[in-house]
Amino acid sequence: MNRTGVSHILTTAVSETQTGLRSEYPRPQFQRKEWLSLNGEWDFGFDDLGIGEDERWFLGNAKQSFTRKITVPFTFQSKLSGIDDPAFHDVVWYRRTFEIPPDWHGKRIVLHFGAVDYAAKVWVNGHMVAVHEGGHTPFQADITAALAAGSNTVIVRAEDFSRDVTLPRGKQYWLEHSASIFYTRTTGIWQSVWIEPVSPVHLSKTMMTPDIDRNEIRIRTFIEGVKSAEEVKLQITVRFQGELVAEDQYAIQNAEQLRTIGLSDFTDHGLGRLWSPEHPNLYDIEFRLLQAEAVVDQVSSYFGMRKVSIEDSKLCLNNRPYFQRLVLDQGYFPEGILTAPSDEALKRDVELAKEMGFNGVRKHQKSEDPRFLYWCDRLGLLLWSEAANAYEYSEAYVRRFTAEWQEIMERDYNHPCIITWVPLNESWGIPNVQMDRRQQQHGLAMYHLTKSLDDSRPVVYNDGWEHMTTDLVTIHDYESRQEVLEERYATAASAVQAMPANRRIFVGGASYQGQPIFVSEFGGIAFKKSEWDGWGYSGAENEEDFLARLKAVVDPMFSSPVVQGYCYTQLTDVEQEINGLLTYDRKPKAPLETIRKIMMGT
Repeated sequence: MNRTGVSHILTTAVSETQTGLRSEYPRPQFQRKEWLSLNGEWDFGFDDLGIGEDERWFLGNAKQSFTRKITVPFTFQSKLSGIDDPAFHDVVWYRRTFEIPPDWHGKRIVLHFGAVDYAAKVWVNGHMVAVHEGGHTPFQADITAALAAGSNTVIVRAEDFSRDVTLPRGKQYWLEHSASIFYTRTTGIWQSVWIEPVSPVHLSKTMMTPDIDRNEIRIRTFIEGVKSAEEVKLQITVRFQGELVAEDQYAIQNAEQLRTIGLSDFTDHGLGRLWSPEHPNLYDIEFRLLQAEAVVDQVSSYFGMRKVSIEDSKLCLNNRPYFQRLVLDQGYFPEGILTAPSDEALKRDVELAKEMGFNGVRKHQKSEDPRFLYWCDRLGLLLWSEAANAYEYSEAYVRRFTAEWQEIMERDYNHPCIITWVPLNESWGIPNVQMDRRQQQHGLAMYHLTKSLDDSRPVVYNDGWEHMTTDLVTIHDYESRQEVLEERYATAASAVQAMPANRRIFVGGASYQGQPIFVSEFGGIAFKKSEWDGWGYSGAENEEDFLARLKAVVDPMFSSPVVQGYCYTQLTDVEQEINGLLTYDRKPKAPLETIRKIMMGT
């Protein structure tokens, strides 16, 4: 699609040389026009003995090493990869060739990986160009010095740690076959791979913070290759639905610059051009970097003017109390596991959530593909951004998780849909937080680290229970009896004194300080229209029973005078877990309009 007619739909900018699946531009918040997808068929091999590096497979000439073909960006455990093997293979290798388009010569060439689970090493023409750890976050490498004329070879070694329960892994099971609430693992490349040319002086990232009270957008820009003696300028153009709103140009003195731009068109009458799920207004923004008056880099992006705040113990969106109707979204797909089969599938999940009456999702134990966040921005769906946690605590876990969480926040900071940061869930990674002071301090460290990087969004200490310092009190409660839920959430005192799952809401001497209260997991009603043969928190016998049970747990959320939002479990079935409102292949278990009425309390 292109920008004609609707200015904030980004171009895909797919060149004629691009091949393979998932060919849409992978990074819609920071888009350049020239790029080349490396998705599609790669040579592939298992390295179960861990001998590949010693035998120098990275040179690319060990024919016995790459004995299979795989379709990137799908992992070998998935059907869409062409391999479909759920067995343990913790070290895998990838190889493919590519050529640089002739008109890219003279540019710096950057190789991007959306995500590789878990640790990656990358070589180009036998030269190591990147090392990265973290299964959910992107990384890149300037490969210019490693390139040759004509054909080039990129090789990736990916290593997972399938049985390590201290690894930040989310819902990926550490046993061979999925069971209960744990699902099939992913190993290796699971998000898009691409290359792009950049000038020696280029924009590396931006951070945009809206201020609706002052009608301003605060912009931090980070620029590579700037030398103090050079004359470098940055032009910024802001448009709304094609109409020019603001222009700015300034000299670049340092690698990092801060600029505030006033939006003179902006008024708050009737919410004006603010972003919300009901009115997902987006501004287009263009960055043009000039060196000696010539344009050397151009990046397209967008932002939404919205504010998240807590006023008088009320969670507010754009200075007004806002009741959140969220659905838990695992982000798994039958044939792709963690990887959506298409961009349209990501978009459809957003559409289905909205059609069922939800105004947001809590993305559970996964940092989702940026294309999903784009569709949340574009179509209007709030997002609680939650990390993939480990299951047990260790010093290695702390090091790994702290680094990955910072990368997650950096990648996703600009998305207006993100309304809450959730570094920890249900004491995963900190299972003894009730008594262990180290684990308590780790939770506090993650809370304060998050606030130090972003003070514009609320942060949840430990979603579900066992909170210490937290902006929101979140409770996971799978009680199915309506009368019990109504009594439990009749007052703030009764809510925070309850012990769903036999867990205290506060630990470590912390207590309730008037924070907004959310029931951030509940429901989980297992139901299949065929024979009941799966796992869930409670079971329904038929569609009528399912809808009655659904209404019984949702109605108390609306009648409660203290609950400010809920998150229903869950959007879809996943493998053996059949407590979704939709089946695993996204078929509704009841009419969408009937579900919508229940979820909206009408």
